[in-house]
Amino acid sequence: QRWASHFFQNYVGDWGDFDRGTIEAGPLAGRIAARTGVTVDEARAVIDAVPVALTPIEGTVALLRELHAAGRPLYFLSNMPEPYAQHLEARHGFLALFKGGVFSARARLVKPERDIFDHCAHAFDLEPARTLFIDDVAHNVEAARAAGWQAVRFESPAQLRGELRERGLL
Repeated sequence: QRWASHFFQNYVGDWGDFDRGTIEAGPLAGRIAARTGVTVDEARAVIDAVPVALTPIEGTVALLRELHAAGRPLYFLSNMPEPYAQHLEARHGFLALFKGGVFSARARLVKPERDIFDHCAHAFDLEPARTLFIDDVAHNVEAARAAGWQAVRFESPAQLRGELRERGLL
């Protein structure tokens, strides 16, 4: 756990720059190697291995399909480096359920910064007070609320289903 936290820097620092799209994988590997003591090749191997680990949580795609079938407009807002975004788009057809979305690297903005929420609202003509933001990271949920969005923290598909039912969205 400590190694992973040091390597990924809790998604700030070097890795945050990767999510923001201001550094590519090659230079990132060099920075990580210099900072952690692993070799550049080892750092690059970890960077290159991440996309295969990006798999949907069981039950979430079914929930997305249910929301889509109910006519709920769906948008995504994801901290995601460009190569990983491309991987997701190529391999996960469920992204077609979304009317649109923002990958952080393409916007050059990251959660939990206020600007990414404003960017998303503007890009899709959303009214934050009438839009529900769902995220598994507590500080992103708090940032969305501070930006005027309704927000709920994702803990499990069953928990989220209950939250959506309580709000009359399912």
